Amino acid sequence: MAHPLLARKPLSLLLEEMKGENRLRRVLGPVQLSSLGIGAIIGTGIFVLTGVAAHDRTGPALMLSFVAAGIACVFAALCYAEFASMAPVAGSAYTYAYATLGELFAWIIGWDLILEYAVASSTVAHGWSHYFQDFIGIFHIKLPHMLTNAPFDYDLTTGRLAGTGTWFDLPAIVIAVLVTIVLVIGIKESAGVNTGIVILKVTIVLFVIVVGAFHVNPANWHPFAPFGLTGISFFGKTVAGQSGPAGEPLGVLAGAAIVFFAYIGFDSVSTHAEEARNPRKDVPIGIIASLLICTTLYIAVAAVLTGMVPYQRINLDAPVSDAFRQAGLPWAQFLVSLGAVAGITSVLLVMMLSQARVFLAMARDGLLPTGFFGDVHPRFRTPWKATILTGVSVATLAAFLPLRILADLVNIGTLLAFVIVCAAVLIMRRTNPAAERPFRAPFVPFVPIAGMATCLLLMFSLPSENWLRLFVWLFIGFCIYFGYSRKHSVMARMAAGPPVTAPVAGEPVRTR
Repeated sequence: MAHPLLARKPLSLLLEEMKGENRLRRVLGPVQLSSLGIGAIIGTGIFVLTGVAAHDRTGPALMLSFVAAGIACVFAALCYAEFASMAPVAGSAYTYAYATLGELFAWIIGWDLILEYAVASSTVAHGWSHYFQDFIGIFHIKLPHMLTNAPFDYDLTTGRLAGTGTWFDLPAIVIAVLVTIVLVIGIKESAGVNTGIVILKVTIVLFVIVVGAFHVNPANWHPFAPFGLTGISFFGKTVAGQSGPAGEPLGVLAGAAIVFFAYIGFDSVSTHAEEARNPRKDVPIGIIASLLICTTLYIAVAAVLTGMVPYQRINLDAPVSDAFRQAGLPWAQFLVSLGAVAGITSVLLVMMLSQARVFLAMARDGLLPTGFFGDVHPRFRTPWKATILTGVSVATLAAFLPLRILADLVNIGTLLAFVIVCAAVLIMRRTNPAAERPFRAPFVPFVPIAGMATCLLLMFSLPSENWLRLFVWLFIGFCIYFGYSRKHSVMARMAAGPPVTAPVAGEPVRTR
């Protein structure tokens, strides 16, 4: 018998959990799922972090950074799609790890996903705040300085934190609260709002590409890669490429590790598998379609942005709209800022939506208090308590932590999740080869091995302090697991005594 820490959740039990009345509504089709993916992907990554990456790490070679990050995501996306078709339940990578690697690894990935979605949402709220302020600034409206940003930021010249003279980021708090209210109302309404916003922001992105192309100066692309084509470090020691003032790696791969945030979102499609009408077919379509569409748009926007403005002059807070301002097109700046505000709103909506679903999946397994995290609202059929907690956490983090710290912390957590999903595909192919796989990742074992290798490479292209933050977060998670989750786990109770049924959201665990 396997050790309790490595107890795997049978695939049959995962499928059994999909039955019953107290489940999430199946209302999403392939277009809505793809829209959710695009809604999560196109946002802060393209409208904000392009400026940070090009200015600080890559220069015009940002285009290659998007290619490198996109390749890593393609491998992971194929692995996600296979699992999502096999086990179309809420929980994403957490659920897949539970079925293949065992409970302890499932907890690690679940705890990691909490970090990913909560901090990603905070980063997105931060980016929304910058573009909102840029938008109202067109009308000569300014908020009081003390309410415009986090109270400190990371100074690249000294490699240390420095005060900004502000108290907190008020717009970030406001948008987090508004999105929380929308999410509590219901998934169908949330998806409908998101679809409308996605149409708007894709139109704006195409506008940026088409109109911006007429204002590109090819001289701005030289030198193409001023920081080099690599940028790899190993726990603080750069082993390939240049180093910045704080020892952080610089170059194309270092930029890819930063803009990797721009791709976070396609995996969120898998967290909504339980709400898909035909999850075995529609979820893989949503994952792969959203990723391919967004990768193409990203490369084009990176080319236009670095061609319109020398990389040294790219604005860090609102790089895309400011590029049109520098080109003498204030009317275009207005449209881009409006589209960015709307677009980033949809990213925040999908990220916070996904966070609550991860809480729900873990609560069903007894790893988190079921009465709180697994409570589905009797009218709206949404995990409302977990959603409200997510909103409070996002508002707090966005109000007080700077963009650079938030973005880096999200990336390393997400990359770790992708590594585990790719490994889980290899394990599942060996341990459960006869399982029905409506979608099969091609070229196994090459695809999952390549996914693990590329994601690990990007992890080592992040500054070393991100590893420290990740280890601290995991340590906190281990304390919670061994202090609470292990004792209340449904799988542990099944192994220790009379069989139990998986808890229905909002109900206590029952023995038979």
